[in-house]
Amino acid sequence: MDVRTLCLGVLHLGDATGYEIRKMFEEGLFSHCLEASFGSIYPALSKLAEDELVICRDERQSGRPDKKVYSLTEEGRADFKQAILQDLAEDKYRSEFLFVSVFADLLPQRRMSELVDRQIARMKLMAEETANSIAESDTAGMRFVNGFGQIMYEAAIKYLQENRHLIEKDADRKVQRTTPVLSHT
Repeated sequence: MDVRTLCLGVLHLGDATGYEIRKMFEEGLFSHCLEASFGSIYPALSKLAEDELVICRDERQSGRPDKKVYSLTEEGRADFKQAILQDLAEDKYRSEFLFVSVFADLLPQRRMSELVDRQIARMKLMAEETANSIAESDTAGMRFVNGFGQIMYEAAIKYLQENRHLIEKDADRKVQRTTPVLSHT
């Protein structure tokens, strides 16, 4: 899904600044859905304004520069509804933790255990934040998405706890095997 559609979706929920849109993908409702960077959000908002799908107004702030607040137009609402009727791309899960885990046999066992512990802690925090979001959800769709996210985090935690031995036991194997043996001849 393109960033243009992502911005329209957030604005469908209410007026927002570019910063607020980014926060929705960083730690808000959409944090376990998709990614959107500042570098892509602001050009998308400019193009949406140019296409008259959103309007932008300056809102004064005391002691700070004015902030730009974006709102959907009726054309923007119609465009968003049309966009979400399209076929969806396959889901993708990206994780640096999983990438590094492929090479567990190259790492010291202590490092692999530390990475697993950190991943479990991160997942527990995300599960807790998502559970709190369920209580604050305004719509059935929001509750559904937050509930799905919570279940995914809980399943990941369970898997990590029950299967950490698979990569921890593999750690150090190649490290020990590939360490050159020094001879004293």
